[in-house]
Amino acid sequence: MEEIDREYALEEFEDSLSSVSTEMDEEDGGIGGPHKEESEDEEEDDDDDDDDDYDGDEMSSANASRNGLPKSLRRGDEPVDDESVEIMRQSRKNKALLHFLCRVEDAILGNYLLGGSPEKILSVDRRRQETYHSDAGKEPMRSISLWGIPLLPSAGHEGTDVVLLKFLKASDFKVPEAFHMLRSTLRWREENKVDGILDEKFPAEMEKLVYISGADLEGRPICYHAYGRALRDKESYKRVFGSSQKCRQFFRWTVHFMERSVRRSLSLRPGGVDSMVHIMDLKNLQKSSMKELRGVLKNNFVFLQDNYPELIHKHVMINVPFWYYTYHVLILRFIHQSNRDKFIFARPSRVTKTLLKFVAPQDLPVQYGGLKKENDNDFTQSDKVSETIVGKNSNKSIQIPVNETGVTVTWDLTVVKQDNITYKEEFVPEDECSCKILIRRMKKLEGSIRNSFYINEPGKIVISIDNPTYKKKRVYYRSKIRPTMYIFFKS
Repeated sequence: MEEIDREYALEEFEDSLSSVSTEMDEEDGGIGGPHKEESEDEEEDDDDDDDDDYDGDEMSSANASRNGLPKSLRRGDEPVDDESVEIMRQSRKNKALLHFLCRVEDAILGNYLLGGSPEKILSVDRRRQETYHSDAGKEPMRSISLWGIPLLPSAGHEGTDVVLLKFLKASDFKVPEAFHMLRSTLRWREENKVDGILDEKFPAEMEKLVYISGADLEGRPICYHAYGRALRDKESYKRVFGSSQKCRQFFRWTVHFMERSVRRSLSLRPGGVDSMVHIMDLKNLQKSSMKELRGVLKNNFVFLQDNYPELIHKHVMINVPFWYYTYHVLILRFIHQSNRDKFIFARPSRVTKTLLKFVAPQDLPVQYGGLKKENDNDFTQSDKVSETIVGKNSNKSIQIPVNETGVTVTWDLTVVKQDNITYKEEFVPEDECSCKILIRRMKKLEGSIRNSFYINEPGKIVISIDNPTYKKKRVYYRSKIRPTMYIFFKS
């Protein structure tokens, strides 16, 4: 077979991409379109896209002074308006993506994606070049893939742009840095044999430490790192992190988990869910006895940003002890600036309030103040959840009317920040001659509650909530009515 003319192939590929470049500049959400993120934290600014310039220049608004804009964004003595700035910014991102696609295409066709440079390859004579291609294997390089997505742009796979765009965005749309990151990732995967890691076996105990459960408000998978809850005592801690070998095994398991999650839980396609939320529970962790875990956490944060760029939407750290804040400042030295804004911290008293900004109450586990229970036979994720507010220093009643008889009513309820909240449950018959039935007397609310009551006459379930604090409280609740048949056995 005749040798492929790499330069000719590259020219054809550039021509094909240039034909769609104009469409990319004019349409929103096209290849390399803006990756808009809505901030779930009320105290954070929604400025993620402002950091994604091709050459790192800062974009200022139309109200900024003339000197605050790059020359390419000025029209005479007046700055351009916001819409024009956004169009220009998007155009520069599209050009960066086009440049990156061409460079990856050339590197794959030239067999230097994993090492070397085009200058070195083109400088050797034809015989040595043919020998190089024979040794390296041209066809395997053309079929190189990442997370099951082909990397050769001219192959036409719909996920190629999505994957490469993640490296470009993580590098602030600087093509040389994005190419270096991609090359480093592929080398790291080859050195650590990551492509075959899904066939490896790990202790079942590790499945309890890191697992996926549910999705956030935007449909992203939620990954829980339950270090504090699973490692409650020294014995369980030693079984996982008791030696350097076990720490390496856990790191290997983390890579295994990420590979499995990316392939099974994410959709690296245009418009698909292409990132996840990590929730890390640090409850019960003691500084004096967690030296190995602190090192593992630092290594995990670094390897995730370097080898799985833009696949983590947020790192939500909950039940954070005071000592960890100091340690995290040291970790930040190894974290890229673009990734530092992804960390959100919540003290124990603010865990539920923080998580509900990301997760719906029916998807939030009960141990974190939500309504979700494993293997729940009473409710499903599609059951409607209602919301109400109890004012400061006041009380409120939630009523569940039931007009049928021979049914069982089941209800769920949780209150955000439950300090000093009390509640009472009772059944009030529709018939005024009937007596009220006290289901649960007034008691302090601790966690989510679930209860049920059999109805033998029309009436309503009344849940009374008392809030003696000087802050209003948010309440989430749901209910379900099921027909119930009692079977009596004659003795």
